[in-house]
Amino acid sequence: MLTRSSPPTAPHDSRKRSSVLLSVRSLRTLSTLTVPAIAVALLAGCQSASKTASVDPADAKPARITITPSSDMAAIAPDATVKVAASHGTLTKVRVVPDGAGSQAATVTGALSHSKSSWRSTRTMTPGTTYTVEATATNAAGKSAVQHSTFRTRAAQQTNGVTVTPSKGSTVGIGQPVSLTFDHPVQNKAAVERTLSISTSPKTEGSWGWTKDPLTGIERVDWRPKTYWHKDTKVTLRARLSGVNTGDSRYLRRDVSTTFTIGTPRISKVDIKKHTMTVYEDGQKQKTIPISAGQPSYPTWNGTMVVLDKAPMVNMTSESVGIADPYNKDVPWAVHLTTSGTYAHAAPWNEGLGYFGQTNMSHGCVGMSLADGKWFYNRATRGDLVEITGSTRATVSTGNGFGDWNLPYPSWQKLSALR
Repeated sequence: MLTRSSPPTAPHDSRKRSSVLLSVRSLRTLSTLTVPAIAVALLAGCQSASKTASVDPADAKPARITITPSSDMAAIAPDATVKVAASHGTLTKVRVVPDGAGSQAATVTGALSHSKSSWRSTRTMTPGTTYTVEATATNAAGKSAVQHSTFRTRAAQQTNGVTVTPSKGSTVGIGQPVSLTFDHPVQNKAAVERTLSISTSPKTEGSWGWTKDPLTGIERVDWRPKTYWHKDTKVTLRARLSGVNTGDSRYLRRDVSTTFTIGTPRISKVDIKKHTMTVYEDGQKQKTIPISAGQPSYPTWNGTMVVLDKAPMVNMTSESVGIADPYNKDVPWAVHLTTSGTYAHAAPWNEGLGYFGQTNMSHGCVGMSLADGKWFYNRATRGDLVEITGSTRATVSTGNGFGDWNLPYPSWQKLSALR
């Protein structure tokens, strides 16, 4: 009798079933993982399959550094560019410093390229100064190389000087511009202006503008705010001028800076037709003073003026301001408003004549009684504003004292060399 036996199971079938069961278990396990856990697991799998790249120090080429100017070069111009380049590596440090402890010469700043394979200086250098460059570069194996260069800048055959106003640490009025006055005319105005920076607290909008005194021809660049300063504003000027060529190889020799504070808002409004000067502090009227301004043949300037300085006594002569009508007087309590000779001062010789508050009889100044002159003098601060209206004379120019405020702000901005 024949019996039917079950077909023999192929040896690979059991392995197949085991593989299927393992796959099911794996899916069940994965289904219990959060998405981040899956990502970590996959990332770990990728990492285990990769190899970390490395560089054999024996195969890495040494970093090489090239410095321009090199130590064997002749003296270079103060406004030349210092360059550092690295091959087979990247720059990790570049210093360009003047020789000598406590040197007042400018320390040179610069900028790395995006690849860190080159560096270029971003400012000028002090004329007639020895500089040392120290550069470090690192190759692919992490080994550093150092290179030095020592060079000298040419001495300036011609120099220009600069005076900064206001002085460091001073407190000034709300009309005071930041001002740099130059001993000689500046041809390269843009080159000079690029070195100037103003920082304020609180932040204040403003602009540089170039102007010239119409009488002396002295040139200056001023920074004035869009509107009058706010009280208690802190202002800092930094001017990296050393080594700047102002034109015809006439170089500036030093950097300059100043920091000052804005004090009490004080505005004196002179109405020539009404013969009065009304003084306001912090927006509040303090006093209305009877005055006598310029007579018809010597009218007072119209416009906004800024207090330049003051003195308890000033000798004033007709020759000093080009007036034909001769006079020579010692004038008390004199507050200086323009370089052309406008003052607000006491005029005691006119007391008792009925001029103050009634008629204009001066040679262009704003005169008042001895008591009122002293009162005004005691309050007046450099940078205070004096606004004069009602005269038959033209508006005072921007360069005649700080006449900057007589231009609308957009017009003032156009006086910038970088507009």
